[in-house]
Amino acid sequence: MGKTHDDDEVEIDLRELFYALKKRILVILAAILAGAVIAGAVTKLFITPVYSATATMLVLTKETTLSSLADLQIGSQLTKDYNILITSRTVLQDVVDELNLDMTYKELKECITVENPSDTRILSITATDKDPEMSKKIADTLAKTSADFIGDKMEVTPPKIIEEGEVPTIQTSPSTKKNVLIGALAGLVLSAGVIILLTLMDDTIKSEDDIENYLGLTTLASIPDRKDYITGKGLRNSSKTTSKKKKKRRKK
Repeated sequence: MGKTHDDDEVEIDLRELFYALKKRILVILAAILAGAVIAGAVTKLFITPVYSATATMLVLTKETTLSSLADLQIGSQLTKDYNILITSRTVLQDVVDELNLDMTYKELKECITVENPSDTRILSITATDKDPEMSKKIADTLAKTSADFIGDKMEVTPPKIIEEGEVPTIQTSPSTKKNVLIGALAGLVLSAGVIILLTLMDDTIKSEDDIENYLGLTTLASIPDRKDYITGKGLRNSSKTTSKKKKKRRKK
């Protein structure tokens, strides 16, 4: 009985895949370059840049004694309440009306981020907009409006605005450098994946090992491919032999 071959068993030669990728390295490099260029062009031409401005407030208690431990604890607890009140519907709607913004308070809320650094009584209000000057106006107006609202409704000392926003000069997003890197990586993965897939699907027989793997047969002998007779050296040697024979015939 001959050696049986299991068609369901697939053996992947990592060395073969490596050489397949190495052989097509120029294709992979071209795909990487194309991915980077396309990602950069899309970022520059089709994505609107967004700018951010940040205003900061300090949470105070009625006593405003910064050295009191109880005052510090109360202030830290209040920041959690203030965080919610700053993005409340009433406050956001007042900002929309004051600045005549072409958006609803819900849309404005999506553009606002309120942060409280750990173990501090500082509140940072960040506003994002496609207009850098408008982002500053939104952040400053929201800080002032929310401070007045908190002091009036909660009957506490309103937060103190310690720093207004600055007009941003650098866009927050999109990041052209980041997108170019992602595009280049996508080109690499896509091209390498296609090459590996084509290599795995290629079931043509190229060596004795392929005969044994695909057909389950043992190779007894092989005939070398003498390409030198077709190109170059073989032709020159055969032509020299023919010319020598002709010379011998003439002498006879």
